[in-house]
Amino acid sequence: MKYFYWFMALLVFFPATLTFAAPEQTKRFTATVGEDGVQRVDLRGGSYYFDPNYLVVKVNVPVALIITKEPGMAPHNIVMKAKDAGLEFNEFLESKPKTITFTPTKTGRYPFYCTKRLLFFKDHRAQGMEGTIEVVE
Repeated sequence: MKYFYWFMALLVFFPATLTFAAPEQTKRFTATVGEDGVQRVDLRGGSYYFDPNYLVVKVNVPVALIITKEPGMAPHNIVMKAKDAGLEFNEFLESKPKTITFTPTKTGRYPFYCTKRLLFFKDHRAQGMEGTIEVVE
């Protein structure tokens, strides 16, 4: 009987987690430098997406990336691994806004993504939860 309840829970839970993947679409945002000399970017992460998912920032200018998790049960994070360009972080997303600060030191395009996964399913990055930070002059 105990297995029956587990089976029913799986039957309900897994399809719900698979149906929220959004179609891949580029939403571009170009940051501007505020009066305080900081570029601010508001980013939302949710069911297998980041919005916006293509960010353009200036090199050698501080960035405040304010990220919020959309409501939902699935855990998400944001990972950036470009230490040589001053872009390295791994932060768990929460419904309360979280600010990640960094100063890009090298121009180029750098991917960010979610590394979370549910059991044997593809990780969230493979389901479309990724984006790019383009650092320009």
